[in-house]
Amino acid sequence: MALYFPPARAGLPVFFLLAAALASVALVGTAPAVAAPVSLPVTGERLVAADAEPQNWLSYGRDYAEQRFSPLAQVDRQSVQDLGLAWYFESDNHLGLETTPLVIDGVMYFTGAWSKAFAVNARTGELLWRFDPQVPRSKSITACCGAINRGLAAWGERLFLGTLDGRLIAIDRVSGEAVWSTQTTDPDKAYSITGAPRVAKGLVFIGNGGSEFGTRGYVSAYSAETGELRWRFYTIPGNPEDGFENEVMARAAATWNGQWWQYGGGGTVWDSIVYDAELDQLYIGVGNGAPHNRRIRSPGGGDNLFLSSVVALDPDTGDYLWHYQEVPAETWDYTATQQMTLADIEWQGQQRKVIIHAPKSGFVYLIDRHTGKLLSAEPYTTVTWASHYDMDTGRPVEVEGQDYDGEAAVVFPSASGGHNWHPMAYSPRTGYLYIPELDMGMPFDEVKAPDYRHLKRHFNTGYEIGSGTVSQRFGQAMMDHLPKAHLLAWDVENARIAWKIPHPNIHNGGVLATAGDLVFQGTSDGRLLAVDAHSGEVLWQFDTQNSVLPGPVSYQVDGEQYVAVAVGRGGVLTSNTGKDYGTYNPNNRIMAFKLGGSASLPPVEKPERPLPPARMAATEAEILDGRALFDRFCARCHGANAVGDGSVPDMRYLEPVWHENFEAIVLEGLMEGAGMPRFDDVLDKDDVRNIHAYVIDRAHEDYALRQESGWWASLKNAAAHAGARVVSWFLRP
Repeated sequence: MALYFPPARAGLPVFFLLAAALASVALVGTAPAVAAPVSLPVTGERLVAADAEPQNWLSYGRDYAEQRFSPLAQVDRQSVQDLGLAWYFESDNHLGLETTPLVIDGVMYFTGAWSKAFAVNARTGELLWRFDPQVPRSKSITACCGAINRGLAAWGERLFLGTLDGRLIAIDRVSGEAVWSTQTTDPDKAYSITGAPRVAKGLVFIGNGGSEFGTRGYVSAYSAETGELRWRFYTIPGNPEDGFENEVMARAAATWNGQWWQYGGGGTVWDSIVYDAELDQLYIGVGNGAPHNRRIRSPGGGDNLFLSSVVALDPDTGDYLWHYQEVPAETWDYTATQQMTLADIEWQGQQRKVIIHAPKSGFVYLIDRHTGKLLSAEPYTTVTWASHYDMDTGRPVEVEGQDYDGEAAVVFPSASGGHNWHPMAYSPRTGYLYIPELDMGMPFDEVKAPDYRHLKRHFNTGYEIGSGTVSQRFGQAMMDHLPKAHLLAWDVENARIAWKIPHPNIHNGGVLATAGDLVFQGTSDGRLLAVDAHSGEVLWQFDTQNSVLPGPVSYQVDGEQYVAVAVGRGGVLTSNTGKDYGTYNPNNRIMAFKLGGSASLPPVEKPERPLPPARMAATEAEILDGRALFDRFCARCHGANAVGDGSVPDMRYLEPVWHENFEAIVLEGLMEGAGMPRFDDVLDKDDVRNIHAYVIDRAHEDYALRQESGWWASLKNAAAHAGARVVSWFLRP
C-alpha cells in the first residue's frame, strides 16, 4: 500500500603479506601509461539523451532508466557466432569483481576489490591509470559481502567512487588523481559502501551498507563540484529521545515498537538509487531490518517503515514524496535494494510510467511512478512466505507459520532472495524483463529475545540454522525442491513468465539486453552466454575460466561493437557456487569481445594441493564445536564445510606456516593488515583450537576422497561439493 506523508518539498585477502605492507599508504593515483582518447564532460543532457550515444555506457545502468538495454545491433542473432575475445585486462587480485564498467568516449572506467578504480583504453584494454584509495584492511570485518565494489558514477570531468570505509571520492577522469574526498559515514560505526553512486543535477547520491552490524540506514546527496553535503534522508527513525529529523521520521516511529535503535534498525540503501528525469524524482530501495527477526528488533509488531520499501524523494532537497512498502515488517532479509528499472508501458489499456522491481521477496512489482500505487505483484519464483497481494490494500497476505514465530519454518525464497544484486535488464523491443533468478528456500529458526546476543562487528540476524526437527524438515524440503537457478524472461505487460533456461549452479551473473535481440549473461560455472531475447535459445558461449557475477555492458569504438564484462569469483557467499576450483582462482579480469576477436586467455594452471597436517588431539565433541564456531564466524568468507573457492584461502589446503600461526592469526590479528580480521572479541583460545581441529579434520576428509579412484570417488566428491554449495547459503547466523 502506498502511504502519503505530506512533503515539505566482502572476500578478504587473507594471508597476503604484501598487501599488509602496502596498507598504510595515502591515496594513490598511478600516472597515465598511454595517452587517453579525447573525452567530453558528462552532463545531465548527455545522460538524459543516452540513446543518442549508443557507443557509450555513461552510467551504472547505461541511462537514467537503468534498463541495461544497448541500442547497438552490429552483434545480432546471426552474427553472434563470430564473436570472439578482443582483449582482457588482468586486475591486481582475486577477491571478486562485481563492477559495471562505464565507457565514455573510448575509455573504460571500472572498480575492483578494496575500492580501487581503473581506466583502460576501451579498444585495446591498455591501462591508462589506476587509483587506490588505500582502504584500511581492518575494515574487512564489517564489510557484509567482501571487499568488493560495484562501480562508478560520472559527472562533468570527474568520476565518483564510494569506498568500503565510507568515503565518497571525486577523481579526475583524465589524470586519475583525487579531487576531493569526504567521509559519508561515522567511521566508528560499522558502515560500508559497495554500491555505485548515482549523479543528477550536479548532485552525487550515495547510500551505505552495514545493517547486520548495527547501523541505521540513510542516503545522502553531495555537491559534485565541492563534496559539500546538501541533504540526508534517514530511512528509519532513530532514538525518540534524541528528537526526529523531520515529521516523516516521527510518523515512521509510530510503526515501530520496543527500543529498535539499540540494534541500529537497518534499512540501509546499499544498492539501487534511480533518478527519474521525466518526473524529477529520486527513487531509493531500502534494505532489511536489523536484526532480521522482527520480534527482536520491534517487539509488539508494527510495519517498521521504511524497511523493504521503494521511497521517492525530491532530488534537490531530499524531502519525502511517497513510498510503497513491499514487505511490511520484513523478517526474512527481503531487501528492496535490488535494481529498479523505469519504463513507459501499456497497462490494462492505459500508458503508465512505472517502476519495475524484482527484489529478493520473489515478486515482480509494478509501481506507478507518479503516486507509488501498486499496479501488480506476481511471483517470478517459488514463494511460500505470502500467498498473494491484496490489490485493494497493496499489502501481502502472509502464509501462517512462515514467519518462524515459535516454530522453525522452511521459507522460499531464502535470505539470498529470488533475485539479489546481480543486475537485470529490460528490452523495449520484446517487452521482457530478464532476471537472474534463484529458486531456493532455507530454514529459519529464531533466537528468542531473552537468548539473543547482539555482537558488534559481527552478523546479527536473530535466527540460526536449527537442529533436529528443522533440519529434518529442511532435508525433506530440499529433496522435494532442490535449489535451482535460471535466466528468466518476464513478460511485463502480461505479468507472467515468457520463458526461462536452467543453469547448472546457483548464483549466476547479471544481464544485458541489446537491440540485436540478444541477452548476455555470465554464469557461476565460468561461461558467458548469448541468448535469443525472444525464445531463450542459447546461441553462443565462451569459457571465461572463472565465475561471472556482474552484468555485461556494450559499447562501440571505431565502428566496432564490443561486449565487456567483469570476470572473477569473490565476495561473501560466492564460495561453492561453481566448479570445485579448490585453491585455483585466477586473477579477476575484464574481458571484452567483438566480431572477429582472436585473443585468447592464458592456459589454466591449477596448483598442487599440500598434504594435510597431522590431526590434533581433539574429541568428537570439540570438533563439532569447532564446526559450529566455523559456521558462525568463518563460513561467511571461507565457505560452508570449509570448502572455499580460492578467492580467499581454502582452509583445507593451508600451507604449514598458516597452521603454525593459526591462533596468532585468528586471535591476535597477525594478518589484519592484509584483510584477515581478528576475533578476540568473541573467541578464546579453546574456541580457536576447536576451529583449527575442525579445519584439519576437513583437510583429512578431502584428502581421503582425493585418494580414492573411480566413479565412486567422483560421485562422493560431487555430492560433497553440491552439499556445500547448498549449505553455504544458509550459514548466516
